[in-house]
Amino acid sequence: MRRRFTHEFKVQAVEKALSQCDDVRLEDIALDLGIGYSTLQRWIALAKNHELETKNNGSHMTTEKRPHDWSLEERLNAIIECASLDEAALNEYCRAKGLYPHHIKQWKQDFAKGPSTKPVKSDSKQLRQEIKQLQKELNRKDKALAETAALLVLKKKQMRFGVSTRTINPLN
Repeated sequence: MRRRFTHEFKVQAVEKALSQCDDVRLEDIALDLGIGYSTLQRWIALAKNHELETKNNGSHMTTEKRPHDWSLEERLNAIIECASLDEAALNEYCRAKGLYPHHIKQWKQDFAKGPSTKPVKSDSKQLRQEIKQLQKELNRKDKALAETAALLVLKKKQMRFGVSTRTINPLN
């Protein structure tokens, strides 16, 4: 029997999924809600296409980006805009942008720390080449190991059945 979910439940599930943190997986949210992962994905897709609307006022669901989807430039602009705001104005600004004040504070701290140490393009190219070389070596060793194992099995069978190690000539 197929379960039926209320429209409000679907909307709340999608909003919860879209406001998830980086460390929370969509599968975990679906499990917590007691729905299938693919069902939650379908509801999110409907919401993004504005096909899952709230029935009360007919307005579309919010399509604000999640906090971790903001670019560095957008984050910096938000920090600058919020610098002169008092707490009430900051809360209002955050509500309008789909954020929480702690996101702004965290972004501010991240900017104060400085740039993260991400590998530059040349480093990543060198790492890819090294990975490729190591994979080749691993494949070669796997093949050698498989061949050695096959020879060992054949030698054991040969000893078990008492077949001599010299080659048998079919012409004799």
